[in-house]
This record gives sequence, structure tokens and C-alpha cells, in this order.
Amino acid sequence: MDPINYKTVACNPYNHKESCKNSEYSRNRRVEGHKMSNIKIRNVRLEDAERLLEIYTYYVERTVITFEWEVPSVEEFRRRIQHVTEKYPYIVAELDGRVVGYCYVGPFVGRKAYEWGVETSIYLDSETRHQGVGGALYRKMEEILKAMHVLNMNACIGYTEHEDEYLNNNSAQFHAHMGYRMVGRFLNCGHKFHRWYDMVWMEKIIGEHPANPLPVANYNDVREDVLPE
Repeated sequence: MDPINYKTVACNPYNHKESCKNSEYSRNRRVEGHKMSNIKIRNVRLEDAERLLEIYTYYVERTVITFEWEVPSVEEFRRRIQHVTEKYPYIVAELDGRVVGYCYVGPFVGRKAYEWGVETSIYLDSETRHQGVGGALYRKMEEILKAMHVLNMNACIGYTEHEDEYLNNNSAQFHAHMGYRMVGRFLNCGHKFHRWYDMVWMEKIIGEHPANPLPVANYNDVREDVLPE
């Protein structure tokens, strides 16, 4: 889920072909372009856990971007990083030397037949706005996943008909802008802050689907080629 804070007049997430040229989102994209050179994308380190948890805490305590209720401990967060990086990429963004966002993927569902798909997660510092960080993270992640022979990127996103102080639909709009399309919606499936919220799945196809696809590589076997230290 991506907490980028663009106004809700942006792209319709149910129509990924709809033009965004006149939207607030596109105007913000033009503003952020000159700042891209200051963004550095690198692999996560275990010592990032405290800073990444600081970023995540905002979304647990104040939003429905994540459906998690309780802030995990630093030890638990570090274990999550270790678990993801056994096979999958986990990357962070630095802006002027400060970590301001992170993105990782995990297995989609977990059965063997789903191996060529992943579920994506992305979080930004709540004070980081219109600086290109979310787009930079997703573009690098897509490059990495293609090198691993992943074919489908899937995002599970909180969604609502009635935006409130805890949730708007900016994340779905951001994903639509990045080329995702809406593929499913679950009504009133998440309960947080004494309210019910929907959840949607969005999908981006990043490769062809032959009868005999190449096996998905472990990220640790390709990382030096796509994101060396």
C-alpha cells in the first residue's frame, strides 16, 4: 500500500487507460521531476529497521493504509525484513542522505502455481510529498522483478466509498498512474478505528506468459546485477 498524498481528482483506478494529463496528480509529477537526482535507491540493511518502523508506525496508528492494529516491535520488524530478504527484494529510498521510504515484495498466495506473481508493499515518510520517491521505488522494483522472471505485480490496497481522516483512495490512484489496473474488490472486509473499510486488488503485468516460463530466481542470486551495493 502506498500512502502518497495526492488529491483524489487523480486517475480513475477502475480505468487504467484514462488520461491523467489534467489531474492534480500529473501536475505534482511535473513538480517532483527536478528532485529525482537526489533520490538514492539501495538494498535494505538490518540496521534500517528502526527508521523503517518509524515510518510504518504513522500508518499503523493514524491510517487504514495498513490493516495492522498494533505497532510491531523493532525485533519483530527486523525479523520481517530477514524473512523477506531470504528470497525477495526489499529496497529503501534515501533523499539527501535520509531514508524516506521503502518497498518490498512477497509471495502472492504462496502456492507453486502462483510463483510468477508477487504482492507489493510500499511506504513513505508521512512528511515526504511530491518528491518522486514512490515512483522511483516502484520503477526500481519492477526492474528487479523482471530480472527475477516475475510476471505479475499485485497490490492489496485499502479502499473506501467515503473518504475520512483515516483513509482516502490516493493509493489506488497512484497505482493506476503506475500502470496497475483494478481486478477485484472486497466490501467491508477490514475493521479498524471502529469503522469498516473495503480492500481492492490491483495488478500490473510486467512480462509475457509462455507455456514454459523461466523459473523465478532468488533475488540474492541477481542483486549484484540489478542493485549492487
